[in-house]
Amino acid sequence: MEKRHRVFIAINLPQDIKKVLAKYQEKFPEIPAKWVDINNLHITLEFLGDLTDIEIADVCKITNEIAKNHNSFSVDLNKVSYGPTELKENKVPKFVWTKGDTSKDLLSLKSDLQKNLLEAVRFRPDGKNFSPHITLARIKEWEFRKMDLEEIPEINEDINLMFTVESIEVMESELKKGGPQHTILESCPFES
Repeated sequence: MEKRHRVFIAINLPQDIKKVLAKYQEKFPEIPAKWVDINNLHITLEFLGDLTDIEIADVCKITNEIAKNHNSFSVDLNKVSYGPTELKENKVPKFVWTKGDTSKDLLSLKSDLQKNLLEAVRFRPDGKNFSPHITLARIKEWEFRKMDLEEIPEINEDINLMFTVESIEVMESELKKGGPQHTILESCPFES
């Protein structure tokens, strides 16, 4: 049986942005969560699932072609909060995350990826409205539920971080004992 790889396409963050976001782990140590390694912080554009080496080669080629048809653009990150649900109605959020603005450039890029990759790789787009976000931590639900409401820190911070996206990456996620490890398979620079 041919080996398969968990593959996704992402926007990687500049190191200075990663450092700022990683500090939230120190700010909220009482939250029962598995914090994402600083090197794994990214914005997922498309999760493609388990692919063969041949499919990965096709994805890299297509992603490079798409990148050449796009120009650099900025991403504005504006909030750190729980997600996707808020702290109410007895629902436990799944993440601590950073959210950003959805720009026309970002939506155009995502649309091009979906349209072109659907023909080459059989994956299921999630169908949700795309909202750029970076997972900072995954909440440990059973521990979170044990906390009294007063013990749970409120996380709803406005932030103002901006960076320029000059490439997108085809990434592999390997599930390891210490957590997932992400590796860049192909970096696809924009035209300008």
